Amino acid sequence: MRNYTRAGFVSAFLFASALAGLAPGFAQDRAPEAPAPSTPALAPSDTNQQKSLKSVADFDNIKDERERSIAIFQETGKVLLHPRCVNCHPAGDRPLQGMDEHLHQPPVQRGDANFGVPGMMCNTCHGPKNVPVVAQSEDIKSIPGNPNWHLAPIEMAWQGRSLAEICRQIKDQDRNGGKTLAELVDHMASDDLVGWGWHPGKGREPVPGTQKQFGDLYKAWAATGAHCPDS
Repeated sequence: MRNYTRAGFVSAFLFASALAGLAPGFAQDRAPEAPAPSTPALAPSDTNQQKSLKSVADFDNIKDERERSIAIFQETGKVLLHPRCVNCHPAGDRPLQGMDEHLHQPPVQRGDANFGVPGMMCNTCHGPKNVPVVAQSEDIKSIPGNPNWHLAPIEMAWQGRSLAEICRQIKDQDRNGGKTLAELVDHMASDDLVGWGWHPGKGREPVPGTQKQFGDLYKAWAATGAHCPDS
């Protein structure tokens, strides 16, 4: 993977953004329709609660193991359904951006290996770490970065899916990269790209809690049978 200087990241990003601004047809591109989310929108009063994660001990009062397993997985949904995660698990071949999950600009494509297409690979703009920028748009305060920056495989698309659908998808080895439950726990708890969601750079809301809390919840979900919500 090529390495780029900080100036190179910024130049590439701003150049690509300028090209996008000169191409109205690209700006009107739309991702394929995804199933309507079945998870209800949060009421304003729930906002603060969504910015934190409960601990595993908070579910000890649920005596039925299946019910406890489902409740724990629903808590991990605060992370799984957050735009920081969904944006990299789109239903189409374009990544998403922002809390409103709009299509990525400039208009990049997934490519055969989920790293983009020749001439516009992910690491054209995304380097090994977040890079603060000064851009014309007040919405752009930094360029996200990670050494392994790429889209999740289309088999792991989460956009528009309910938490129950995502749960079944995560457990399906035909759609999760052949990972066992133990490997999934390690992935969620330790993977550096997953961990980016808690350190997304200036101008972006991080996912709730910490990766350790999330990993502990995920481990407890697996230990209680890895049950999924019914809907």
